[in-house]
Formats: sequence, structure tokens, C-alpha cells
Amino acid sequence: MKKALLFVLIASLVVTGLFAQGTKEEAVKSEKEIVILVKSMGNGFFDAVFKGSQEAAAELGGIKTTYMGPPQATAEGQIEIIETLIAQRVDGIAISANDSDALIPVTKKAMAAGIKVISFDSGINVGGRIVDLLPSNAELIGRQQIQLAAELTGNKGEVAVLSASAQATNQNLWISFMKEEIKDAKYANMKLVEVVYGDDAPDKSYREAVSLMQKYPNLKAIICPTTVGLLATAQAVKDAGKVGVVEVTGLGLPSEMKGYILDGTCRQMALWNPIDLGYTSTYILDALIDGTSKGSVGEVIPAGRMKSVKVENDGLIYMSTPYVFNKGNIEQFAAIF
Repeated sequence: MKKALLFVLIASLVVTGLFAQGTKEEAVKSEKEIVILVKSMGNGFFDAVFKGSQEAAAELGGIKTTYMGPPQATAEGQIEIIETLIAQRVDGIAISANDSDALIPVTKKAMAAGIKVISFDSGINVGGRIVDLLPSNAELIGRQQIQLAAELTGNKGEVAVLSASAQATNQNLWISFMKEEIKDAKYANMKLVEVVYGDDAPDKSYREAVSLMQKYPNLKAIICPTTVGLLATAQAVKDAGKVGVVEVTGLGLPSEMKGYILDGTCRQMALWNPIDLGYTSTYILDALIDGTSKGSVGEVIPAGRMKSVKVENDGLIYMSTPYVFNKGNIEQFAAIF
């Protein structure tokens, strides 16, 4: 009899403990946990993306947003973080991918565990995410890069591209459209001599820029479709005493490039607002987690001050055309991001 009572008591305690644990988990999950997973830490562009996520989280309420990234821009580093996030059972992850295919197995695993996964800025291919938020139309971005360089060089001379990693989805797509744009007859006197990669590392990007200037003594412009690369290239050109000889343009963060624009090292560049990118990513994740959106083609997802975004074929969502920064407006925007 005593043994029976003891068994009942133990069973009761186990059930009570499980109930308490379940209640605790439910309490935790009353706040959605999302992660902004970037290519690497220490990049001002992604710092601004996270500010946008924090802004959206504050507006929506009930969201905890966390900023994460590997120390170096590698797929392996991101995979390791995603495995940890699966174990932590977060609700959503927005990823700027270092490799469009390498992340697919682990992001599939995350989605199978109930985590909503989207990519932004640098996408994961179909099957590895629900939607992919692109800052602008890839064709417009790529063609604009050549147009900016042409304006600076008078449509003539040798130009080179210093990109991020050779696997970066977004840069590779933009570069393909740069190559298409420069085929136009109006660029008959311009030649794209080489594409090199700085791996979004300041020191390597600097060395690659120096190498380009040494290899091509008649080089007229270096195009950098990466904020890290543009900053490093501007410094390399300045150190080489080639300001006004080798033009520098690309995609840059106003707060980082302000000095180089004001002193004429980089007379013009372009960029979308990274704050809006993080802000919109957070609104999309919120809708996916709530179930108000499935990420299906044709869906229109509310996005706060950004109004709304529409899901296109292959789960693509496009934002705005890059904005051009120059001496006339750089100080205004440098104070923001």
C-alpha cells in the first residue's frame, strides 16, 4: 500500500513538473525570438540593418531581435550559428548568406524544426528559405554601377571591379549585369579589365585595390559593389596619391564614406537604406511566424512605414532603386546610417 501511494506521489510530481515546464516554455514563446544573421560582424552596413530590425520590433511589440554573425564571412561560420539557433528553438531567422547553396541543408533543417527562415541582401536559393528580400532589382543595381563609373570617367578608359567573395550571391548577379551594361555602344571606349575579390575583409580588399592599380597603370575607375571593399579601395587610392586619376565608386555606407566623398576620392556612390532592409525583414518574419502570411507568390505583406511588399516568383521580394550619394547630400545621410 505504501509503495502504491509512493508511486502515485512520484507520478503526480512528474506530471506537475512537466506541466510547469510546459507553462514556462509557453511563457517564453509569448515573445517571438528572431535573429538577424549577417555575413560577418564588424560591418557598418549590417549594424544599420539591425537598427532597422530593432525599430520594427519596437513597433510590432512582443519580439526579441538578436544580431549575430561569424567573425569571418564564411558559410561554415553561418552554418555553425544556425545549428545553435535550431537547438535554441528560435522562431525566425533572417540571413544574409555567404553562400547561396551551402546553407540550404541546415536552413531546411531549421524550417523542419518550425523556424521561419528568410534571406535578405544576399539570398539563399529556392528550397533553403521561404522568401528572399532583395534591396533592389539586381539588373538595376548592376547597370547603375557601370553608369556611375561612366559618368566619372567620361565614358572611357579601363575599369575594374573589386567585389566581396566569389560565392556572394548578390555581387555575382550584379556583376553579370555590369558585364551586360558595358556591352552597350555608348561604352565603346570603356573596358572592364578584371573582377577581383576582397572577401569583405578590409586588409585583403586594400591589397587587391593596390594590386589593380599596379597591374593596370591606365586604370580609370574601380567599382566596388560592397561597402567594405569601397571603403578599403578609397583609402588605397588616397594612399597611392591617385585621387582624381583612379575614380572610386560602388555601394557604400554614407557614415563610412563621408570623408572620402567630401575630399573627392569617391565623387559618387549608391546604396539602398540598410535600416529599411532590416525593418522590412522583421515585418516579414513577424507575419510568417503569426501565420498571417505563408510567403506564397502574389501575397502582399504589410511592412509598417514601408507600406507593403509583394512576393514575386521564386519567393523574391524587391525593395527600392539604389540612391546616389555625392557631396550635395552625403552629410545629411551620414548622420542617419
